[in-house]
Amino acid sequence: MRGGISDGYQLSFTAASLRPELARIVAENFLTVGDWALVKERILSTNALQCRSASSAVRLESEMRQRLETLTHDQMVLLAQATVEDRTAMAWLAACKRIRFAFEFAAEVLRDKLAAHDAVLRPSDYESYVENKCLPHPELSRLKPTSKNKIRQVLLKMLAEAGLLAKGSALTIHRPALSPAVVRVITADSPQWLAAFLVPDMEISHRRPS
Repeated sequence: MRGGISDGYQLSFTAASLRPELARIVAENFLTVGDWALVKERILSTNALQCRSASSAVRLESEMRQRLETLTHDQMVLLAQATVEDRTAMAWLAACKRIRFAFEFAAEVLRDKLAAHDAVLRPSDYESYVENKCLPHPELSRLKPTSKNKIRQVLLKMLAEAGLLAKGSALTIHRPALSPAVVRVITADSPQWLAAFLVPDMEISHRRPS
């Protein structure tokens, strides 16, 4: 499996939310040239991500590239060539494979709330999650308040872009529908990643190789 979850939390992901349309551009470039160094050069030299400054372009390209580097070839092809829905699913998958903090929030908090028939995400849910993770992940405790707020904002935006949260009078948790193509490329990699899409463990276990 490419892009397995590391032990530590990667918390510098706030340079980009999900941005599936930009992820598609990066994926297309990689499938064309097949070399990440060349992809970086092409993206930055042409301002393909349409950034307003060179510094923001560097940050955005780096974050998007590091996420997409975790994808398998079939996942990359789906990101570059499939429907908007499948592209969004692949962008969220890439984010989760790169950002353990995001994967665990979806798999542990959102999934558990749906299993308990509580589809409303409250501020206290996020605060409890961070508090519980501070002991095994002291890097969270070392964050400045401004960084903590930014991480929360970007994560919630990513979840909304991925279709896992719906905004209204409250933040409503929603399990997105996955196409057969998305399920296939995830399962071929590792069924564990289906947890990022709020698939229950029982369903995941049925998709594991016998």
